[in-house]
Amino acid sequence: MSIFKPYRYYRKEAIEYQANNVLRRMAQRGEQFAPSWPFDVTLVADFFDLGVVWEWIPADEQGAIAARILPLQRCIELNEEILDKPQGFQESTLAHEIGHWVLHINHEAATETGDRLITDLTGTDEPFVCRGSREVSSPLNHASVLESMEWQAQYFAGCLLMPRRILEEKRQGRDLTHWSHLYEMREELGVSISNLVNRLQDLEWIYLDKKTRKRDIYPGKALVS
Repeated sequence: MSIFKPYRYYRKEAIEYQANNVLRRMAQRGEQFAPSWPFDVTLVADFFDLGVVWEWIPADEQGAIAARILPLQRCIELNEEILDKPQGFQESTLAHEIGHWVLHINHEAATETGDRLITDLTGTDEPFVCRGSREVSSPLNHASVLESMEWQAQYFAGCLLMPRRILEEKRQGRDLTHWSHLYEMREELGVSISNLVNRLQDLEWIYLDKKTRKRDIYPGKALVS
């Protein structure tokens, strides 16, 4: 039995549903796990009975490593080197790994193997690297599958950290085309500004013109229509 689930294409709506379902199940468990914002992602790890430890993780031939999952030990290791990065980056890294746990790990098989999943320190845009052999039921080539898995985990992280209903609350009385208002939201959500901007663009609430020096922000289709 493989430690990895067979590759599956997920629509954004399906990933968002899975993230919301995790938050819903946590709220139903009781006050101990009830989500609140800024969101403490270690609560999600506790909910899944996943240990979270800080370790020095040496770089490999493909670069530095931010975090990795040890399915057999039900443990996520975070690299001590990201301790000097903003808290929002740390939260996103942990949420990203939990995304892999929810979407890509066969939890029944996790008790039978010690294979590892490794994520690149330079950012979650980099390819997701799988150690050990695996079979992928997909017409995509191996590199494309890993890139898709990486994107899925990061999209899950954004939905987990910034649920749509919470964003609706936080944007009340604010103009999303003003950077100062976005930075206020970032502080209240406990995320990085880049993660917030990416999430708002995914929702089509804003459009960011990256060609201008000031990176002007415009209302997205979802707010204009």
